[in-house]
Parts: sequence; C-alpha cells; structure tokens
Amino acid sequence: MIIGNGILANALKFYDKDDVIFFASGVSNSLEKEASEFEREISLLKSVVSQNPDKKFFYFSTCSIYDPTKTGSPYVIHKLKIEKLIAELCQHFVILRVGNAVGRGGNPNTLINFLKNAILSENKLMLHNNARRILIGTDDIASFICRYMEDFNNEIINLAYPYQYSLPEILSQLENHLDKKADYEMTEEGSFYKIEFNSFTEEFFSGISPDKYLEKLYSYYL
Repeated sequence: MIIGNGILANALKFYDKDDVIFFASGVSNSLEKEASEFEREISLLKSVVSQNPDKKFFYFSTCSIYDPTKTGSPYVIHKLKIEKLIAELCQHFVILRVGNAVGRGGNPNTLINFLKNAILSENKLMLHNNARRILIGTDDIASFICRYMEDFNNEIINLAYPYQYSLPEILSQLENHLDKKADYEMTEEGSFYKIEFNSFTEEFFSGISPDKYLEKLYSYYL
C-alpha cells in the first residue's frame, strides 16, 4: 500500500505490496512552518496505522535531523516527533532518513530543482563554499527498499549516496548538463555534518564514483 502521489510515491509503485505500507505523503517542504500541514500528516499517519496494525510501515524522514543549524526548525522538530510516534504505534517499522532527494518534477524548492531553475532563468546565486550536500535519486530509494526490505525491522536507516558534495561540484556538472553557465558568487559560509551509513548503503552504491552518480541523477531526472 502506497500513501501519497508525489515523486517518491511514483517511484515506489513498482514495488507495492499488500503487507507493507509506504507512507510517502508527508510534509516535503523543509521550509514549511504552517502547523496545520504538520498536523495533517500526523492525523493521516495515525489513521493509516490504526487501520493497518499488522503491516510493516516505511516512513521517509530526513538527514537534516543531523544538521546542527536546523535543530530548531519546525520541519526537523516535526520529523523527530513523527519518528517517535511511529516507534510507539507500529509493531513493525523502518524509518529512512533520506538525503536531498532528486526526482522527476516535484517540489521546485528542492536543491537540484532550485539550482536548475536559477540557471535557466539566469538568476544570480549565492553559494556557500563550505556547505556540503548528500543526494539520492528517488528510483534509488525505491530500489534500495526493494532489495533490502526484509533485512530491516524497527530500525532507522540513513539513506543517500555516501558522499558529501560541495555546491561548486553540484553546480559545475549541472552547468555542463544544461549547457548553460550559472551566474553565482561564492561566500565563505556554510557547514556540513557527519552522517554514518551502514554496510547495506555502502554496498548498494559501490562501484559508482561521485562524478558518475551526479551524471546519473541529471540524465535520469532533468
């Protein structure tokens, strides 16, 4: 059972199973501040769990939880609240803390969509030179779940390509892909945070270099 109809829900449709719930209908905008949006997700989640108490529950959280600059954001506070609620309500669950997801279409505020639109619209960008980002394609999220679904139970998994990309790295390849130069200025700002990845994640992405993974994301989704 898939709850949701966004880019992640669409990627999961090929792996739908009757005894599993993929909850892909959560708040997706990390800048969201409206309490009603957070309450809507909590209400829907409680309803789905109560109607399907025996099914394994997959939830998509965020690696932003590890970012010390975002600990007070409504989005991160909400995600932690949801994680706690799932652990209390679900007999069998897997929480996937996902990096910056890249998919076809979707929220224009996601990192890659924002940068792409800025380049195409010739808007000037301010890049933080010290910032790092972790990325993952929505199809890889779905494929990872399919491959390792039975290996996890009542666990929290960090899921992203296990490499911290600098913004210049991301932008340079994006310029090549779009065949258009970005208008940007670098500032000595930003930070990044360490994330631990388990052996399953390392195995899943083995054999593909950071540059090749970026090429894959851009060619698949943009």
